[in-house]
Amino acid sequence: MDVKIFHLDPDLMNLYGSYANVSAVKRLLERLGHSVTVETVAPGQDASLSAADFLFLGAGTERRQVFALGDFARFGDDVKALAADGCPMLFAGTAMELLGASVTDAAGTTRAGIGLADFTAVQGKQRFVEDVYGHTDLFAEPVVGFINKCAKISGVATPLLTGLDMGFGNEAERGPEGFRRDNVFASELTGPILIKNPKLLEAVTAAILRRRGAPEPEAWPLDPWTEQGYAITAEQLRLRCGK
Repeated sequence: MDVKIFHLDPDLMNLYGSYANVSAVKRLLERLGHSVTVETVAPGQDASLSAADFLFLGAGTERRQVFALGDFARFGDDVKALAADGCPMLFAGTAMELLGASVTDAAGTTRAGIGLADFTAVQGKQRFVEDVYGHTDLFAEPVVGFINKCAKISGVATPLLTGLDMGFGNEAERGPEGFRRDNVFASELTGPILIKNPKLLEAVTAAILRRRGAPEPEAWPLDPWTEQGYAITAEQLRLRCGK
């Protein structure tokens, strides 16, 4: 099977090595025997996203987020159409905020998001810089990661992480975090999130396979060092949570 990945603004939005999320998906699909093409889309570059099997936009600083939103808005209708068609996509870090109704910066300027969801993001002067240990209804294993954000996100009806034992969620300490609707995955967790969480990588990749009608493997061919890294991180954060 030929799989096409679109990576939006890879140079502009690449904080904390966000590009590795795309690398992880590509590598896993290739290990399953599929051929993968990654098309990068720079700001202002023409692109037709209709052929996408997976769409990704990574994390950036708040300043870069403003520029990214100005460019990303031109694809708003295409992204919403792809989401409605079940196309898997991941928005990491500050990219998540662009999916909502609006983003208000620390100076009070409000900019419209693409309106895929109704939530709003309001950035403040306080930053939340901390490790995260949480849970999702996608699988039993905990989700780990790191956040460095200044936004509180209100109005998320379907979070990716249903609750946290450690870390600041969308709008509260230990509250729900991220956003998920069908095959749209979004989270402020960086690190990058799919490298840190093998089960989430499996879930995203499985969504790509299901949409194309391809079978899921009986056993996922993940790197042992990735799984070991996750196990160590999860155990240490679990202990810090007092679990």
